[in-house]
Amino acid sequence: MMTPDAAAEIDKLRRQIREHDRKYYVEARPEISDAEYDRLMHRLQELEAKHPELVTPESPTQRIGDQPVPYLESVEHRVPMLSIENTYSVEDLRKYGQRIAKLLPGEKVAWVVELKIDGVAVSVTYQDGRLVQAATRGDGRTGDDITHNMRTVIDAPLELSGKPPHVLEVRGEVYMTNADLVRLNEKQRAAGEPLYANTRNLAASAIRMLDPREAAGRRLRLFCHGLGHAEGFEARNHMEFLEAVKRFGLPPTPRVECFDDFEAAVVHCEAVIESLHELDFEIDGLVLKVNDFAQREKLGSTSKSPRWLIAFKFEKYEATTKLLDIRVQIGKTGTITPVADLAPVELAGTIVKRASLHNADEIERKDIRVGDTVVVEKAGKIIPHIVRVEKAERTGHPRKFVFPTSCPECGTPLVKDEGGVYIRCPNAECPAQVKERVRYYAHRNAMDVEGLGDKLVDQLVEIGAVRGFADLYRLTLDQLADLERMGKKSAVNLLEGIEASKSRGLARLLNALSIRHVGARVATILAERFQSMQALAAASVEELSQTPEIGPVLAESVYAFLHSDYGRQAIAALEQVGVRMTALETARQDNGKIAGKTFVVTGTLQKYAREQIEELITQRGGQAAASVSKKTDYVVAGDKAGSKLNKARELGIPILDEAQFDALLAE
Repeated sequence: MMTPDAAAEIDKLRRQIREHDRKYYVEARPEISDAEYDRLMHRLQELEAKHPELVTPESPTQRIGDQPVPYLESVEHRVPMLSIENTYSVEDLRKYGQRIAKLLPGEKVAWVVELKIDGVAVSVTYQDGRLVQAATRGDGRTGDDITHNMRTVIDAPLELSGKPPHVLEVRGEVYMTNADLVRLNEKQRAAGEPLYANTRNLAASAIRMLDPREAAGRRLRLFCHGLGHAEGFEARNHMEFLEAVKRFGLPPTPRVECFDDFEAAVVHCEAVIESLHELDFEIDGLVLKVNDFAQREKLGSTSKSPRWLIAFKFEKYEATTKLLDIRVQIGKTGTITPVADLAPVELAGTIVKRASLHNADEIERKDIRVGDTVVVEKAGKIIPHIVRVEKAERTGHPRKFVFPTSCPECGTPLVKDEGGVYIRCPNAECPAQVKERVRYYAHRNAMDVEGLGDKLVDQLVEIGAVRGFADLYRLTLDQLADLERMGKKSAVNLLEGIEASKSRGLARLLNALSIRHVGARVATILAERFQSMQALAAASVEELSQTPEIGPVLAESVYAFLHSDYGRQAIAALEQVGVRMTALETARQDNGKIAGKTFVVTGTLQKYAREQIEELITQRGGQAAASVSKKTDYVVAGDKAGSKLNKARELGIPILDEAQFDALLAE
């Protein structure tokens, strides 16, 4: 017989479990351990077994689902689920932004950047807070009813929290994590079954299964990113929508950022690609959306896609190989980076032997061990990284990597960034750091010191002739001529190259100084804004962060360097030896053959560094693009050009070698 106490305890347990689900899946801030959570769930199951009349479809115990459905029924979407316009190039992305600006003349447009989850597009409808229907995108007008399987998706609440509207239809992506794919493949291998290839295909098949008990075993997940039909729901823009669904207990797409102008959003897109290794799920691009709903109404849609959003996609390549060893490298700012030595494997038209492992936490999170079979991925311009370990292929006892506690080069105890994941050698005079900084200082994209190669840098640092940047300008002919493989003529040429580097200007100098987070683009922006090192050093953090594309983290980093003992001493020493501390005056030359044309540079060039040739293209009124599309005018191809060259041939795009590019410049 049911008692009021039993009903009250069941209600309390359900509310507790739903709240802990929200904390875990939506906010990523769990408050209890897995064991404590399991105890709550077991107690609820025990009470519901004693009082089956109190079991409701919304109870957290009902995740596994009921009997299989005979077939998938069709569902007509109240609001069509249109496709998204795609682009693979930054220049096309910028052209899209310009089109939107023309369609909304005089209006300030804020842009949202979201991860484009590589999963299955779905629509999930809640009525009075209860999950009543879910459907696939289908043809955009009609999809398959997958309600029975959506109830098994572990972070899709069966009942919303708070005060949800009468009707709320959210759009999102059902996906699977790489960790869960690894777990499933271990089970497949143990059962003698074929292994699953990737998360996307597995999620797509699982969400359409007829038996929800099978779908439940796939541990599908959900991210919400859009609004369909709604009644009684108020939100003025996309960021407000995401905050609202989060309050209701739905998981919004993570790492969403909003920007006041389109260019800042584009810069952010390029930065996000470099952090793909941090994600435990697959993405195939980024989505840029107009934030304001009223502006979206003005822009409307074509027959295929809304005008107010675009997908910036990038080509991804994967290969499977063996991890032979893990070693560490010491970077120019002291970062200790683990690197994977791989059995050579072809990836995107090149042979890959190494991949970055980024940090100690990543090795631990992905359980990467020497001897493992690993999946390596390359996306965009970034260096290859390890996506996951194929644990189902693991045999014997592969060796765990032990991260060093002291610097392998100078013996200084290593320190971990406060609140971060990177481990560093704090000794600015560490020979390994000095070598890396001097190498970068001499790089063609920095101070462009001709003749100062890696081996020569090693010699100069090891004999103590160079301990800082300014020491390069104090080198003598006698010092250089006595070095291994360095004759008098080579020494004279090197001294001339060092002297010539004094006049490179502020932008190149800022890039060359190895300031954390400052690369060529940021250095150029700072040089154009402040014009001199003196003005830059006098700027406050607030003034620095008000510079376009310079956020608070970058501003803090620049300010900290310029006001540190090391930074002040390095700059003062360089000024003393005559290095230019002001910006160069640059003039854009609209060359008739290059102006208005889009170029893609691929392969290894003999005469130019990649940055040099792209700078020449920009200076003469052209655009340097990252990927080949129908809008590409020319492809400049060097040695070992891969997929971009093949795509150019397929599209019939003119292909230039370096000599032909020089001829185009001369014209």
